[in-house]
Amino acid sequence: MSENRSISGLNDAEAQEFHAFYVQGLVGFVAIAVIAHILVWAWRPWFS
Repeated sequence: MSENRSISGLNDAEAQEFHAFYVQGLVGFVAIAVIAHILVWAWRPWFS
């Protein structure tokens, strides 16, 4: 029998692996954005 696949074509293990990479990338992006905002605010504070 074939493996159970969802509408995306991924089985459960593949979907969990993809999700882990997606979350890791999202956390990295948010971390870089926060650091960039802190650096810009230190350079030119806004709302002051």
